[in-house]
Amino acid sequence: MNTDPETRNDDPSADLPDIVEVVMEMVPTSRGDDATRKDQASGRDEGRPHTQDRTDDAKGPAPLVAPDTATALPGHLQGLARRARIYVEAASAPNTRRAYSADWAHFTAWCGRQGLTPLPPDPQVVGLYITALAAGTTEASSDRSAYRGARGKKTGAKPHAVSTIERRLSALVWNYAQRGLALDRKDRAIATVMAGIRNRHAAPPRQKEALGPDELIAMLETLERGSLRGLRDRAMLLIGFAGGLRRSEITGLDCGRDQTEDGRGWVEVLPGGLLVMLRGKTGWREVEIGRGSSDATCPVVALETWLKFARIAHGPLFRRVTGQGKKVGPERLADREIARLVKRTALAAGVRADLPEADRAALFSGHSLRAGLASSAEVEERHVQKQLGHASGEMTRKYQRRRDRFRINLTKAAGL
Repeated sequence: MNTDPETRNDDPSADLPDIVEVVMEMVPTSRGDDATRKDQASGRDEGRPHTQDRTDDAKGPAPLVAPDTATALPGHLQGLARRARIYVEAASAPNTRRAYSADWAHFTAWCGRQGLTPLPPDPQVVGLYITALAAGTTEASSDRSAYRGARGKKTGAKPHAVSTIERRLSALVWNYAQRGLALDRKDRAIATVMAGIRNRHAAPPRQKEALGPDELIAMLETLERGSLRGLRDRAMLLIGFAGGLRRSEITGLDCGRDQTEDGRGWVEVLPGGLLVMLRGKTGWREVEIGRGSSDATCPVVALETWLKFARIAHGPLFRRVTGQGKKVGPERLADREIARLVKRTALAAGVRADLPEADRAALFSGHSLRAGLASSAEVEERHVQKQLGHASGEMTRKYQRRRDRFRINLTKAAGL
């Protein structure tokens, strides 16, 4: 069993329909008929009541064709099916697929406990589900209004945040779409309930703490300079901050173009700095990372030093360090390691030492680097917007409002 936190990774597409099933729908076959496929797509089996729960729904989707027909895919289409699987996985980010698969499993498990079936999509069932989420009664131990705690005392169930409910609703829409089915979010059984949940439970978003340049420098000082892991972490922190990159964008970088199947971009070292090509949410974008004012805080120098001592010239830019910190493996570093790195170094550097350690740990994530650049850079809004890849200036202004907070004091300006 692999227990290394830098390599452990769940398959985010384990709950997705197989592309072979989709191809088989387009290939004439003598096995099975259209009625059978239609019933299976809607989650119904002959002789099975509609309210009976399908126990396999939490593990995977209802097959679009009979299981024995999936093996009958013509040989000349096998190569296309393999390539199509790659495109299916590239259609959405791995983290998104992983979260949506977990949300689907949560929904189907709840349906099973209530004696309901998740297929075909039923707005009334979904409306009850999001109601249960808001009430905090979706878990097996809290299907009643309250449950007994470890000491026998009644403990109220914890409601889910509105943002979590919104995400799970989006996950249901996405999962139904992958099965060729449609869930109408505008149906009154869903939309009206969701509107009431927002009005009753909505709260201001909890934003992660933005790390400024002084905090970042203090965090860099906590890293071990003479180790490969320290050199790698230093380069990741500086590039993540100076580029305003998401954690998946940092670990998704390659040394050059078209070097790996799972790469999200590549870097090119130029006299003026780093040119980073990224495949993001809105397509390809170009990010410029200039050289720092000194070698100690220069992201370009940090990257060149890491690549030199790690002897990396091709493939993933940031990789696992093994063998007690003396060996660099071929595997790409998991993006969650960026969040762990930021938390660990921020705590070690004493950032926000005025708060309890538990509260401090919750403040920081990989996004703290990205927010730090946006909040610290004293430049025009359009430059920050381009660097971060924001589609609209409103998102950029959210960061800058935190930067500009209390710069203009209307109380004093009014004469008080």
